[in-house]
Amino acid sequence: MTSSTLALSFTSFDTTGWRLLMFERVLPIALWSIAAVLANRFVNWASARVTRRIDAEFKNSDSLVRSESAKHQHAVIQVISWVAIAAIYLFAGYQIIVALGVPITALVAPATVIGAALGFGAQRVVQDLLAGFFLITERQYGFGDVVALTLTGGSTAEGTVEDVTLRVTKLRNTDGEVITVPNGQVVKATNLSKDWARAVVDIPLPTTVDIGKVNALLHTVGERAYQDPYMSTLLLDEPSVMGVESIDLDQVNMRMVARTLPGKQFEVGRNLRERIVRSLATAGISVDPRTDTVDPRTETAQSDDKAAT
Repeated sequence: MTSSTLALSFTSFDTTGWRLLMFERVLPIALWSIAAVLANRFVNWASARVTRRIDAEFKNSDSLVRSESAKHQHAVIQVISWVAIAAIYLFAGYQIIVALGVPITALVAPATVIGAALGFGAQRVVQDLLAGFFLITERQYGFGDVVALTLTGGSTAEGTVEDVTLRVTKLRNTDGEVITVPNGQVVKATNLSKDWARAVVDIPLPTTVDIGKVNALLHTVGERAYQDPYMSTLLLDEPSVMGVESIDLDQVNMRMVARTLPGKQFEVGRNLRERIVRSLATAGISVDPRTDTVDPRTETAQSDDKAAT
């Protein structure tokens, strides 16, 4: 065999080998990688489209708050998309390993060791996933709810729910900050906007005030608020006066409560306070007890200063 023939055979072998390597190894890996990325984008697009449809139905409706089913659907869609993306990448990774020609049986022993190590190191993640699963299935709260979460260690997080997944809950507080809370750290969840809410308004009054007169004024405020075209859409029934809630040394606290649509108790409370202040001011009643009482020690000191001058 001549040298030219030998070189030609080696060239033919190299070309054939590279072609086999391309078709059996590189091409499947590239295709599975591209397919995983495209599937991920499709899942994100589909979930975003469904959530936009839910939001559009709410915006086009006459209701002022989201229904409990809409909140739950929003959370479930986020979970389904999260699980689908994880499954896509796991399946693509498995196919890439097969394309590389790595025997699966050879990975059993290393996978066992790695799984045990991750089991000890990822206990917090597993706890978050389990807590998130029960949180969503039990409908403790959902997208758009106003919640107060008590966390491990006694700290709290309050805000509007912007996202709920199996692992974390994202809240936006009144300052516009986004708070990310691992679901496994939630000890107690207080939902301030589920089904209905209650606005509580306490009115501090001087001890010399005519309780009967104030009680009548508060009843009038509640009636007018319930008859107001806008307030009537937020109130579930007429605000009620609970009477004297507490008595302090220099003031009497009266309370008015009102059942509202979920999440609207803060707006209703502000509106009622404004109406109460205007009504009491018109009647000549002060809500600041300091203007009607004088500390005897201060009065004595002032008298001594006047005598000294």
